[in-house]
Amino acid sequence: MDRQRQHIIDGLRDGTPIALGYFAVAFSLGIIAAKAGLSAPEGFLSSFFTRASAGEYGVYTLLAVNAVYAEVVAMCMVANLRYMLMSAALSQKIAPGTSWLKRILMACCITDEVFAISIAHPGYTPPAYTYAAALLSGLFWGSGCAVGIVAGSLLPPPMVTALSMSLYGMFIAIIIPPARRDTGVAYALIASFVLSGLAAVAPVMSQWSSGMRTVVLTIVISAVAAWLRPVNPEAHEPA
Repeated sequence: MDRQRQHIIDGLRDGTPIALGYFAVAFSLGIIAAKAGLSAPEGFLSSFFTRASAGEYGVYTLLAVNAVYAEVVAMCMVANLRYMLMSAALSQKIAPGTSWLKRILMACCITDEVFAISIAHPGYTPPAYTYAAALLSGLFWGSGCAVGIVAGSLLPPPMVTALSMSLYGMFIAIIIPPARRDTGVAYALIASFVLSGLAAVAPVMSQWSSGMRTVVLTIVISAVAAWLRPVNPEAHEPA
C-alpha cells in the first residue's frame, strides 16, 4: 500500500506542471467552444474525456458550422491517431502480468505530456503513476475549458477575439520547430496550406463541408508524406 501511495504521489508531483500548462491552453479552447455554443459543463466533460488540443479544436470548429456527427468523429480520430502509436510504445514499459484492464486504462490516460513522463519513468511504469498524472492534468484541462467558456460569454467581443488567437499561436509553436528540423514536415505543411486553399474553390470539393475537406486532406497529405519521406528509425535512436 505504501508503494502504491508513493506511485500516486509521484504521478501528482510530475503531473502538476503539466496541469498548469493545460489550464492555460484549455482556456483558449474554451473561447472556441463558447463560439460553438457549448455550456461550461459540456466543455468540461468534452475536454476531460478528450484532452487533445488539435482534436478538440477540430471538433468545436465543426460543431460551430453544424457538421454531421460522422465528420466530427472522423476529425477527432484522424487528429488523434498518434495516440495509438504512443499506446503501443507505452505497452513496452508496463510490467508483465499487469491486467488487460489496467493496460486499457493507461492507454486512455495518454496525452503527449503524460506519455512523455510515463515513458521517462525509471523501469516499468506503475499504472497508479500514470493514472494520477492523467487525473490531475485532465481536471485542469477540463476546468480550463469551462472557465474559458464562461469568460467567452462575459468578456467583450474584441477581447474574446484576441484570446481566441492564442490557440493559433500555440499551433504555430507546435509546427514550426519540427518543420525547421525536417524538410519533409515543412513540405507537408506547405502542401496542406496550398491544397486547403485550392480545395475551398475547386469545382467538386468546394461543395463539401469544411470538415470533410479537412479530414480528406489530412489523410491524403499524411499518406503521401509517409510514402515519400518515411521516418528513418536509426535517426531517432538515442545516442
